[in-house]
Amino acid sequence: MEIFGKFIGQIDNQQHRARTEAVLGWVAKEFPNLMPIIKWNQPMFTDHGTYIIGFSVSKHHLAVAPELAGINYFSEQIMASGYEHSKQLIRMPWDRPVDYDLLKKIIEFNMMDKAECTTFWRK
Repeated sequence: MEIFGKFIGQIDNQQHRARTEAVLGWVAKEFPNLMPIIKWNQPMFTDHGTYIIGFSVSKHHLAVAPELAGINYFSEQIMASGYEHSKQLIRMPWDRPVDYDLLKKIIEFNMMDKAECTTFWRK
């Protein structure tokens, strides 16, 4: 997780920093075949060179970006978990627990859906 050290170190709020580090660490442990990278100043995970999931930090939430296909597929489950989403990201408020089961399903969906993808983003 060294690759994310600088990003995590720049998070001013200690609680937000700890949560972000925990989520990124969980993804790395749960999906050891995914490649952790920093692109566009954000932590991401890729599989065979294709984007699987990315994260960013805001004042009110940890943003999770699984691309539009993942958000569309899991929209009802995202809302049932108490999260809001836009077309490009899921907002996980700092004061609510992380739904790791949902996060796992989203990552697994992207890995399966993009298994034959040869580009970074979906076309």
